[in-house]
Amino acid sequence: MVISAMLIAAGVVLPVIFHIIPAGLGGRVLLPMHIPVLVAGLVTGPFYGFFVGLVTPLLSSMTTGMPAAGITVYRMMVELSVYGAVAGFAISAIHTKWRMADIYISLIIAMLLGRVAAGIAQAVLLFGGGGFAIGIWITGYFITSLPGIVLQLILIPGIIIALERGRLIIAE
Repeated sequence: MVISAMLIAAGVVLPVIFHIIPAGLGGRVLLPMHIPVLVAGLVTGPFYGFFVGLVTPLLSSMTTGMPAAGITVYRMMVELSVYGAVAGFAISAIHTKWRMADIYISLIIAMLLGRVAAGIAQAVLLFGGGGFAIGIWITGYFITSLPGIVLQLILIPGIIIALERGRLIIAE
């Protein structure tokens, strides 16, 4: 629970720091709130990963105004809770010979399923299930967010390995 609370706090603070970067330099597309949620799933498992993903955007919206209240925060609650839960399930189920491969596979599966869940949530919230444009979803969740995806793929495995080597968490 303590690790989850710390990661929720990081999920609220990191976007404030990252959004200081001007939009033209990528500050808003680096997806800083996603990092602690994905770490939560990989470190604490599916239950706490889900909880961190559900609570972080809501708490952040209430305290900082980011994400914006309404559809955006609800969509992000769905997306991030799926990230946390799937990362937790995947890391406990995937066991190759290489720990880094386990982390990357789990991370990629969580990132894909979270984006699919967010697209479904957005379609339901905005259009009642109809009239959703697949091209807009692909652009928003895969192309525009590419800098954030790359950042997550670079930072998160390193964070997990560093925590394991420092014996701050135990590798499965």
